[in-house]
Amino acid sequence: MSMLKRILKDKLAAVSLSIVVITIMVGIFAPWFAPHDPHEVHMELRYAAPTGEYLLGNDHLGRCVLSRLIFGIRPSVLWVFVALVLSVGVGAILGFIAGYFRGRTDAVLMRICDVMLSFPGYVMTLALIGMLGVGLQNILIAFVLSKWAWFARVIRTSVMQAAESDYVKFSQAIGAGHLSIMVRHIVPVSLPDIAVISSSSFGSMVLQISGFSFLGLGIQAPHAEWGMMLNEAREVMFSRPEIMLAPGLTIIMVVSAINFLSDALQVALDPKLMTSKGKLQADAAALEARLPGKEVA
Repeated sequence: MSMLKRILKDKLAAVSLSIVVITIMVGIFAPWFAPHDPHEVHMELRYAAPTGEYLLGNDHLGRCVLSRLIFGIRPSVLWVFVALVLSVGVGAILGFIAGYFRGRTDAVLMRICDVMLSFPGYVMTLALIGMLGVGLQNILIAFVLSKWAWFARVIRTSVMQAAESDYVKFSQAIGAGHLSIMVRHIVPVSLPDIAVISSSSFGSMVLQISGFSFLGLGIQAPHAEWGMMLNEAREVMFSRPEIMLAPGLTIIMVVSAINFLSDALQVALDPKLMTSKGKLQADAAALEARLPGKEVA
């Protein structure tokens, strides 16, 4: 609760948290929030301007842009979150094993991670999509297969630092089991690091799936997705730019909110960063007071 209070004290973080929570809730209950069926075609309303019934207008098939925007939350945010959880889960398990037991186990797992990380993330994801085929399910599988190694390596470092603490060595000395030590002593210490790296990766994954869908490699028609909506509106990007504006601004707003929230989460979980931030603000205020034309108290 104290962490939530620290986040809410930051106005930008509070607004970002509200945007993320509202987006997730609207995505979960999309059938209740969407005013129309996102797949319903009305050719007579092709590229129609916004009206009271269709608040954001209609696309090239006369479908409701607002309804498709709402249903697009599911593949663009919710399913990406599922892929993130799976990636972090696999990476955390292997990272805990490597960081705690070390030795040959650590060496083998880290060499596998090195091989996976030797390829750029986008190249690895594109290669996996090429092998598995296009589609939302395959791109989410590609995310998990290409990103677990990075999470494993970062979490391993955090676990190694926690494993060197005195209370862990004392638990080992009195004969506590490995699983008990990891659950009771190492997991609580490593959770803040896991939360920070997960939240920072969430925004980039949302951008990636939108980018792949824009290129035609993600979710396929007639399903709604923000990147696909941008792709479908390319034909009229100069005559009707507002059709691209809705999904484009939505992507920018949601990704920015996730990134701002990630920064606030990192500060809330690390008191040293909060102290440093306050010190920097105080130094900046003192420097401003010394500038010419400023009255020094």
